[in-house]
Amino acid sequence: MIRHLLWVMLFFVFILEGTIISWILPASWQTTHLFIAPHFTLVLIIFIGLFVHRHTALIYGLIFGLLHDFIYYGNMLGIYSFAMGLVGYLAGLVQRRQPNLVFYNLLIIGLGQLLFEFINYGLNRLFSIMETDLQFAFFYYMLPSVLLNLLFALLVYVPLRKLLERIDPMQAGSED
Repeated sequence: MIRHLLWVMLFFVFILEGTIISWILPASWQTTHLFIAPHFTLVLIIFIGLFVHRHTALIYGLIFGLLHDFIYYGNMLGIYSFAMGLVGYLAGLVQRRQPNLVFYNLLIIGLGQLLFEFINYGLNRLFSIMETDLQFAFFYYMLPSVLLNLLFALLVYVPLRKLLERIDPMQAGSED
């Protein structure tokens, strides 16, 4: 039953980050000089990698990343799918070697968000979709987005951790 709740929760956050969150964020945060992108679905996928299993996070990352590619970012299909799946898998892989503390988990979430932003920037820059230099993109696009997503991760940390620790990895469709 909790496994189905993950799908509903991820889909709900996916819809929220594309609709209501863009209205809640101040307009000054969405200019050409500063752009903050909420990636709350990715935060939940990293949580799944941390507390459920890395293969489960990979599957959710591929599926919801492909949804992002189709619905929100249509320049090139597969960038978000690849990045979300990889970051979710790596978060689950790193978690196996770290103690399960709030600081380490938030550090993994922050580094995962930053890796996601770098993959997104690198692939868009590689295929000449974006012409922004790395320093400007880091300070005005990547870092503010990572900080907003870390704030969201901190707000949902305790209830989401309690929910995800109740999930059996074998029930969620993963094997080790």
